[in-house]
Amino acid sequence: MQSERITTLAEKLGTTTHLSPLLMKARRLGLSARELEQLAVERGCTHYSGNGESPSPPVSASAFSNEELAVALLNPALAYDPHSIRCGAAMLSAPGNRPLRLARLLRMERAEQPARQIAEAGRRYEPDNPFWVDLLDALPASPVPKSGVLPHPTRYITMTGFTRSGPGLVTHWVRPATQR
Repeated sequence: MQSERITTLAEKLGTTTHLSPLLMKARRLGLSARELEQLAVERGCTHYSGNGESPSPPVSASAFSNEELAVALLNPALAYDPHSIRCGAAMLSAPGNRPLRLARLLRMERAEQPARQIAEAGRRYEPDNPFWVDLLDALPASPVPKSGVLPHPTRYITMTGFTRSGPGLVTHWVRPATQR
């Protein structure tokens, strides 16, 4: 029986896939790509929850931080999956994430290119949030991804065309809800 070849995000971006220390750590904790997404949902990314998903293995934030989870979901060594990228974008801006630590992890995991595109969108839709400026300042320059590889920036936000005051565009960055 022949196994089906999986296209990675790195291949879609036109780069090489590397052996990821972060994904190795995730595997040791019992987290595959789907379980990484489910862990993001369990940590507040309810916007991306599906129906009937089984819970991920119990992994505490001290064992695998939200910063590590965000970078793992954006990791170019993963199979190409826009849903994982959107979950990673939401986790990138989780409350308490530190831009300098994220930038270090993103460089180590060769995930600067998708993170930069997401941070640019964050700065556009949340111009008053210093997190995005700090993250962009900490990331090295990277080429613009090929068109159509990463989700459109509007996939990282929710927007409405009607408010209590009547017609009007209101946007909100999708991020994990604060856990109580």
